[in-house]
Amino acid sequence: MTKTLVFTAFGGPETQQLVDREVPAPGPSQVAIEVKAAGVNPADWKIRAGQMGDHWKLPAPMGREASGIVIAVGDDVEGFTVGDAVLGQAAKGHGTFAQHTVLNAKQTVAKLEELSFAVAATLPVAGATAYDVTHQIELEPGQTMVILGAGGGVGLMAAQIGKVHQFNVIGVASAAKQQLVEATGATFVESGADVAERVREIAPDGADLVIDLVGGQPLRDIAPVAKDPALIISTADPDTAQQLGGAGVQRTKEGLEKITEVAEYGLVDPHVVQRFSLDEAQQAIATVEDGHTAGKVVIEP
Repeated sequence: MTKTLVFTAFGGPETQQLVDREVPAPGPSQVAIEVKAAGVNPADWKIRAGQMGDHWKLPAPMGREASGIVIAVGDDVEGFTVGDAVLGQAAKGHGTFAQHTVLNAKQTVAKLEELSFAVAATLPVAGATAYDVTHQIELEPGQTMVILGAGGGVGLMAAQIGKVHQFNVIGVASAAKQQLVEATGATFVESGADVAERVREIAPDGADLVIDLVGGQPLRDIAPVAKDPALIISTADPDTAQQLGGAGVQRTKEGLEKITEVAEYGLVDPHVVQRFSLDEAQQAIATVEDGHTAGKVVIEP
């Protein structure tokens, strides 16, 4: 048997339960792993809250990204063998807040020794998203990239990617996250009222790319700094981005491979700030749901 965190109904944290299940076996195009670490993302609680649709079969396992050791390989899978250290995204119907889980082989890559399991666990969703959103519109060195929500896991990695490419990065976040945002090399701007005016004080000609990781009214408030509405890319609120003339992030197959390489060379650090055991998984989710986390939270079964 293996422990897995599930939610039994769409709603609040009270619907979450740690349950015992059979150790899962991989199907076609899947690999089963012993989980060493799992990254916690805002999407985890948003799915449970019903904010991302109600098409999940209940009780639904929680968690989307993990690192671990391969314990079984699907019939048609090549490139992975039992005992390999890997990182990847959960296969449909499986969750990573568990002692064992199943990953989608096409969204899984090898973990090299240079990466800790904790850091590796933050890359399949948050890291790959940061890579994709910073490359959807190609910028040249010296051009300006504004990140709304720069203090979270995706935002910090996006800012670091911007530094690697020598972009002029402006990170918008709460005052409590100023030091962390500035540590990436980005120029900090406090979020809140009149944020567009504060950004324009730094970039009077506007931004060549606006990355939105927050959505809603904050996105509408920051949108005017884009030189063209088409330069707005959102991971959090693609509908609003499209209404403004921008787009949602386009996920790519190579995003995970690329961000893993960048992390292996030490050019990107997801800044793992808190670690919880599987028995503390509900506390880990609450920490992210609270919205004040600077960096990444991981669960280590």
